[in-house]
Amino acid sequence: MAFLADALSRVKPSATIAVSQKARELKAQGRDVIGLGAGEPDFDTPDNIKQAAIEAINRGETKYTPVSGIQPLREAIAAKFKRENNLDYDWKQTIVGTGGKQILFNAFMATLNEGDEVVIPTPYWVSYPEMVAICNGKSVFVETSIENGFKLTAEALEKAITPKTKWVLMNSPSNPSGAAYTKDELTAIADVVLKHPDVWVLTDDMYEHLTYGDFKFHTIAEVEPKLIDRTLTMNGVSKAYAMTGWRIGYAGGPIELIKAMDMIQGQQTSGASSIAQWAAVEALNGPQDFIQKNKEIFQGRRDLVVSMLNQATGIECPVPEGAFYVYPSCAGCIGKTAPSGKKIESDEDFVTELLEAEGVAVVHGSAFGLGPNFRISYATSEKALEEACSRIQRFTASLR
Repeated sequence: MAFLADALSRVKPSATIAVSQKARELKAQGRDVIGLGAGEPDFDTPDNIKQAAIEAINRGETKYTPVSGIQPLREAIAAKFKRENNLDYDWKQTIVGTGGKQILFNAFMATLNEGDEVVIPTPYWVSYPEMVAICNGKSVFVETSIENGFKLTAEALEKAITPKTKWVLMNSPSNPSGAAYTKDELTAIADVVLKHPDVWVLTDDMYEHLTYGDFKFHTIAEVEPKLIDRTLTMNGVSKAYAMTGWRIGYAGGPIELIKAMDMIQGQQTSGASSIAQWAAVEALNGPQDFIQKNKEIFQGRRDLVVSMLNQATGIECPVPEGAFYVYPSCAGCIGKTAPSGKKIESDEDFVTELLEAEGVAVVHGSAFGLGPNFRISYATSEKALEEACSRIQRFTASLR
């Protein structure tokens, strides 16, 4: 009898974590490596948020919290949804988890039976299909393309829905592509979902505040209020507030689903860190002006990276609407030979040879379900990005 669970055979390790780990190992060996794999802002957590955590410690807020989170944070989440998204969630319709991953995992665990289907557009964040697999569900991938901006269309969604479909998973702005859906695009998708009363929408809005230029963010239950009773709206403080290590994600949704997720979390981790929760109260209720300043820095980095990558032989890099990633195609490099003598037959070969030849660590697109592409996180200094892009230009020029 096998000791380990069958579920493990369905799950792959995180490619983004693996790339970051590989970059760390090479640096430890003395290699000059620029790591562009991590989805983590390089800004520090704002001082007012850190101060709120210190004050919470000094007040003795160091005990267990309710499973779904402290009431002041859940009230702040409900207020945020109303203020920024025009969504009317009572605070009891919210839940706090240890990062966005736990929110997603609990939602799948609470709803998926064996064979239930989750529609996931590609490219997707690496953890989505693995979570679905662990929870005995089946991922139904809908391929997007560089030509349609890496976005799910209403027509493609309609074809993907079957009697077994339980969720449609949306992520806007997207990790890994940075693509973000307009109000009209979301309306078209909502119209399809409305035709299928048993299909729910799980929307991952983690990068909500990181959109650029004139782009205006919308979330699907805001665009189509009829869907609010079958939508889970997930968000968190990690990206916009530079609070990745604090591990706070949250969601709003129908009370029956929130109660089911609370029950699972109660047997799993219980409440998130009390100190991190009080810091998140300040994040959501406190000054928001730094977000715009950070956005402007990110936009400058995006424009630099897109410009330099489009000057690299064989690379095509579209301009993303949001997040802090670009998702260029390396199709023009496939079939060529690297300086090492290895023929590049896939995007995984491309990123492996790039790391070996030039010390630039990026993530191959096939890990996100769509290639031949690669993902670059531009959440690092302009100097590092400029040097990395120069190395990529040099690498692609060396291919024969």
